[in-house]
Amino acid sequence: SFIDSALRKIEAVRKRIDASGKDIRLEVDGGIKQDNIRRVADAGADTFVAGSAIFGKPDYRSVIDAMRAQLAA
Repeated sequence: SFIDSALRKIEAVRKRIDASGKDIRLEVDGGIKQDNIRRVADAGADTFVAGSAIFGKPDYRSVIDAMRAQLAA
């Protein structure tokens, strides 16, 4: 499950990455789902690992499309 307190850590890491001036991707793994991917992106992540949220569902494409829609919103 995603731990909400990780959002503060993601924000802090994003600030450090931005301050470095380097092109570094910030990937988050663990509990990424359709209902939280937008909050994780807003905190600063730009790469997401979603295992059971996708592979635990019968229609992978619809879950991925829903996640992408959340990110585009």
